[in-house]
Amino acid sequence: VMVQKTSYGQGSPFLRGFTGFRTLAMVDGVRLNNSVFRDGPNQYWNTIDPWSIDRYEVVLGPASVLYGSDAVGGAVNALTLAPPEWTGQAVWERTLRYRTATADESHQVRAGLRGRASEQLGFVAGYTWKDFDDVEGGDEVGDQPQTGYDEMDYDLRADYAVAENTTLTLAHQNVDQEDAWRTHRTVYGIDWEGLKKGDDQVHAFDQRRTLTYLSLRSKDRGGAVDAYTVTLSRQVQSEDLDRLRVDNRRDLQGFDVTTWGASATLESGSSVGRWVYGADYYRDEVDSYSARYKADGSFNKKEIQGPVADDATYDLVGLFVQDTVDVGALAVTPGLRYTRAELQADKVADPVSGEATARDDDWDTVVGSLRALLPVGDEGSAVYAGVSQGFRAPNLSDLTRLDTARSTELETPVEDLDPERFVSWEIGGRVTGQRLSAEAAYYYTHIEDLIVRAPTGRTVDELLEVTKKNAGDGYVQGVELTVGYQLADAWRVRAMGTWMDGEVEAYPTSDPVKVKDDLSRVMPLTGQLSLRWQPQGAAYWAEAVVDAAGKADHLSADDARDTQRIPPGGTPGYTVFTVRGGLPVGACLDLTLALENLTDEDYRIHGSGVNEPGRQVVLTAQATF
Repeated sequence: VMVQKTSYGQGSPFLRGFTGFRTLAMVDGVRLNNSVFRDGPNQYWNTIDPWSIDRYEVVLGPASVLYGSDAVGGAVNALTLAPPEWTGQAVWERTLRYRTATADESHQVRAGLRGRASEQLGFVAGYTWKDFDDVEGGDEVGDQPQTGYDEMDYDLRADYAVAENTTLTLAHQNVDQEDAWRTHRTVYGIDWEGLKKGDDQVHAFDQRRTLTYLSLRSKDRGGAVDAYTVTLSRQVQSEDLDRLRVDNRRDLQGFDVTTWGASATLESGSSVGRWVYGADYYRDEVDSYSARYKADGSFNKKEIQGPVADDATYDLVGLFVQDTVDVGALAVTPGLRYTRAELQADKVADPVSGEATARDDDWDTVVGSLRALLPVGDEGSAVYAGVSQGFRAPNLSDLTRLDTARSTELETPVEDLDPERFVSWEIGGRVTGQRLSAEAAYYYTHIEDLIVRAPTGRTVDELLEVTKKNAGDGYVQGVELTVGYQLADAWRVRAMGTWMDGEVEAYPTSDPVKVKDDLSRVMPLTGQLSLRWQPQGAAYWAEAVVDAAGKADHLSADDARDTQRIPPGGTPGYTVFTVRGGLPVGACLDLTLALENLTDEDYRIHGSGVNEPGRQVVLTAQATF
């Protein structure tokens, strides 16, 4: 996984070549993605507070059968902290966590409380405060101005056992980020490897996300339905952009998306396998605004829409079924999903007349998957193969965006688009032994009807008009490898690596001529090697880690033009050394100390708008009482 950082507060993971609205994020099974998510890297995954998360479940490759639209490169489910188990008496667990780093002079504090008042009732509460200063890069770049930001989060959760093996959960989360700059678009961009600065004086985002859900879960029931999860949710994603142009004109724009959700997943055992089936429904209600001010600060005008249509709704409904059946020693898993998407946008600006128009469209999609796994030898070793379809229904960003694309182009709303379609083949295996563990996979994803920008041949306000079109066919393929070996009782070595390649049809210039081009921001050859020391049964540990990546020089035409983020000729490769260790102090305090980027190297993750920290010390402390 390559985590691109448009800015320090705006990270976007690439899963098997895709990011943005072609990867799916969930929190406790509730979709984070909505119809305003845009193409390319976006910052919305950064509205999940990692301090509130217990673990992440990751599916690499198309997962649309179980999770629907957008699960193309993969799906990630962030599972939040749960109450402690009942031990026969009331349990109270108070934690205080602190993290500081020298490169950004950051301070993060997490105060948490987990408890179980009775066998039936448990709860979690937490508050997180984060303060990031400007990031200090490597020995050449030094300070990167306007890269810091502030954040305050809180989360609440209560679990109540309504019956044996049946739990009702009520949870609420809130994330609030302030003044996270997209620095590469401004005069504060850095001089490094030929990068160009933007000319905005200010380009800053405020972001907020709130999620409230009620979920009923039951397991080990026996009978026709052995387990089920039913969830009702309300999520609000808000974004406000403050942009001060070089000529002192100011643009304020943003949106509020309220998403109502309902889902049911059931599991049943039968003579023909283990069935997982259900339905889900999500409805977005979108308000979008844009206001412009003259250089003297006086109000200019209010636009009909913001970055996407105003007064709009978007509905997603899906039905799915998956079965896992044993055929001899082989476990075979077929699956199928039907999805219907509907869009209604009442306020869409016509770029020529300036009048308000409307959009109304719908799509039906059926996708399937077939996977097989064969255990080999000892428990945990297996070989596997599969084919799976993915899809992405056009959203409001595809159909109604009215905004500058490249510097001489204006992207305008479009009337009609079809869903993007993907088919991925994968083969791999894993070995789990007493000392050796390894996993390897090869995948090939065929891309059909990718939605790309295409020139129309018209001019609007002296800008060349471009709009979205189903014109991109292509592929992405890759190899992933992980190997771990227990050298001795206290020593373990681990190596990971990935190689990736991809092409897709696109319009690299403003001419209406489609050509085969590199897939945008393809992850370069990347690897990690680590050596860990931890005596058996000990809580203290130490490790040394080397992270390395080759030069990212397979650039699409858009990548080559993105010289505020990608240096001419591609993003340089890097090798970064880190040492770290952990030590318990007494019965309730755990310390972790890391010395990162020992050689103070200047580097950035491919496609990012900010360099990674230079040499720094990171201290994390956790007190539990």
